Amino acid sequence: MTSVLVVDDSQFMRTVIGNILADNGYEVYSASDGRKAVKEVTEREPDIVTMDVEMPGMDGIEAVAEIMSTKPTPILMISAHTERGADATLEALDRGAVDVLAKPSGEVSPNIASLSERLVEKVRAVGEADVSSIARTRAAQTASLAGRVAETMGTTETASRGYSYVEHPTVVIGASTGGPKILEQLITGLPVGLDAKILVVQHMPASFTDRLAARLDECTNYSVAEAADGMRVCDGEVVVARGDYHLEVVSNVAGRIRMRLTQDERRHGVRPAIDVTMETAANRVRDPLCGVTLTGMGRDGAAGMQAIKEAGGATIAQDEATSPVFGMPKKAIETGCVDQVLPDGAIPDAICSVFAQEAKSHG
Repeated sequence: MTSVLVVDDSQFMRTVIGNILADNGYEVYSASDGRKAVKEVTEREPDIVTMDVEMPGMDGIEAVAEIMSTKPTPILMISAHTERGADATLEALDRGAVDVLAKPSGEVSPNIASLSERLVEKVRAVGEADVSSIARTRAAQTASLAGRVAETMGTTETASRGYSYVEHPTVVIGASTGGPKILEQLITGLPVGLDAKILVVQHMPASFTDRLAARLDECTNYSVAEAADGMRVCDGEVVVARGDYHLEVVSNVAGRIRMRLTQDERRHGVRPAIDVTMETAANRVRDPLCGVTLTGMGRDGAAGMQAIKEAGGATIAQDEATSPVFGMPKKAIETGCVDQVLPDGAIPDAICSVFAQEAKSHG
């Protein structure tokens, strides 16, 4: 039987979460703070941990860091709908947690009833995560920092060959479970000289995508913002799809892309859906285009990658060894429309090579 350690300083939330998981066939343990959680992980070796963020004593961020350094275990953060909670959760993801689930808006709210399906789905996805790949991504981040300095100066492997980049390149990146850390590594690895427009679709609760955009903006020389309806995206800008809204490409004129937000029906049970952004990009972007599918559970992005390939764009999928969850890349690869399957650290240079090679062939 799969075991889950439920960590929360609220007895009420421990009971609610524990009962939901027990009713779905999980063996449940509990802890009321981070320090007790670290002890329980060592002694009971649970398969999965659900972790509250704000707790007295050792909080969720510190507990994640301790667990991932001593007894790596798939961890799902369960966080409040607040700016502080979102920032803390993203820090926990940076320390090695796999995914995030937003708490209901109030402990006695009817929204508690909606928690069950989302919780079980998230726990199942997190349970499939390869925590060793997460550890490798964290280790690669330090190396990426030094590489980013070189790339900013135009000394990537691609740039060193003397290639120039095509004008107005567009990259559409889709990610889900385990994605935020890899997204950070990928975007910081793209040189300023590429001057791409980058559209990011990360499956994440609505209250977290603006903080993800702010975090990415702090660590890259690209300008990063959460998407807004009617926004025009220019070269050198990154747009992160807003949680609970599909992000559609409406037009591509004079190197600018205009975006639209909709709350149309969910696809694959998610909104934003990667397929929506990729398919509309394939239909409307006439500038050079590249689609990238990263870690995640399910098949979102597979149809979008196929559409980009059929429109003449390039396609790249993350490989199994570096994907915390290989579901989405695997489904994309199975379409037969993926040009390259690469470890996460090799994807930035591959994107540069796609556009550099095109520039050279037309030069």
